[in-house]
Order: sequence, then structure tokens, then C-alpha cells
Amino acid sequence: MPMKPKLRAAFEAELRQATDAEQGGELPRAWRHLERAHILSQAYAGPHVRVHGLMFAFGWRRGDVREVLGQLARILVAGPGSWLGRAPLGNTGGANVGILTPMPIPEDLAALLER
Repeated sequence: MPMKPKLRAAFEAELRQATDAEQGGELPRAWRHLERAHILSQAYAGPHVRVHGLMFAFGWRRGDVREVLGQLARILVAGPGSWLGRAPLGNTGGANVGILTPMPIPEDLAALLER
């Protein structure tokens, strides 16, 4: 099932903000937007894998070996995890958190996901 239009718009906005922040040298803010996009994408295989690909690329550009390796594993399981409904809700998707660890969902994102 495809993302609903409002959810898709919020997802794409997070990705744009991540790109803008990274281009402006605001790396922590860029990563935070990727994490938020990840939370929004978890139930949708294509967008979920896309975010992990972007996280991989972000780690690659930073020379962050831990993130690159962590994202490789996540790229492999993101699609099946979404299809099977096994993605842990709220998980921010980075290599700094457990791959199956559920996490609290920010209120603004929870409101989008409830629709």
C-alpha cells in the first residue's frame, strides 16, 4: 500500500530538510531529519529502504565506518521488515540504536502516523 498524500508530503519534507541542512554544514540537524523520515517510512518498504540508503550515503560522506556497516545490514532487512510489519515503531534507524529496538515517536510524527 502506498503512503497517504499527507504522510508522503511530510516524509519528502523531512528528506529535503536533511539535504538542506547537510549542504549548510548543519550535520546533526541533517541527521535528525533523516531519523524523522525513517520513523515516517517504516511501514512502507520502498521509502524505508530509501531512507536507509540515504543514511548509508550520509555515513559514507562522513567516513563513518560504523554507520556505513550498520546501514548495509539495515538496507537488507528494511524491505522485508516493512512488508511483514516487523519494523520497530519509532526506531530512528541509525547504527547507534538496536535494529529491533522500539522507541518513542515524537508527537508531531505520531499524529501523522495515526491518520
